[in-house]
Amino acid sequence: MTYLLYLLLALPFTHHHAPEVFRVKFQTTAGSFLIEAHRDWSPQGADRFYELVRKKYYDDSRFFRVVPGRWVQFGINGNATIAQQQRRITIPDDPLKQHNTVGYVAFSNTGPNTRSTQVYINLGDNTARNDIEAGFAPFGQVVEGMDVVEKLYGGYGEHSGGGMRAGHQDQIFEGGNAYLDREYPKLDKIIRATITKSN
Repeated sequence: MTYLLYLLLALPFTHHHAPEVFRVKFQTTAGSFLIEAHRDWSPQGADRFYELVRKKYYDDSRFFRVVPGRWVQFGINGNATIAQQQRRITIPDDPLKQHNTVGYVAFSNTGPNTRSTQVYINLGDNTARNDIEAGFAPFGQVVEGMDVVEKLYGGYGEHSGGGMRAGHQDQIFEGGNAYLDREYPKLDKIIRATITKSN
């Protein structure tokens, strides 16, 4: 990471309205996939995701929580200083317009109005749990490469990054990529995330 990029990420992000529809290509160690985001599904969520991608927040980070048949979670920057600064920036909840079924993408949270940087992709039908709790409004959907998402390494399950609500992620926030790479070396990585299309 260049020093200039570090400075940009360390600053609080300004709020920009995302395009009504935009696509983000994720290049990973398992292959590439494409998320299409819709601002009308979740305006606050789409805006936050757009800004994080624009600032390259997700580049060189890890898929730290992969539970086959349930979800893939990412969104803690590999630099601990940046990750801790950004986790304090939260957005309000959006009403649920889409459902937490296979391929839909939403922010994780620790309670009402606490969405920050962490995102999950549904690997199964999670409507019974996530559709009834506030804050899990999908803002996007994987439209290409779902087979790549489904083959991300899930052997660690909840052990490598679960427990967001129980405060079990402190070691990731304190140690960043160095901690994850040392303790959970098989985790797949995001090489870069790039906005490829906007309307």
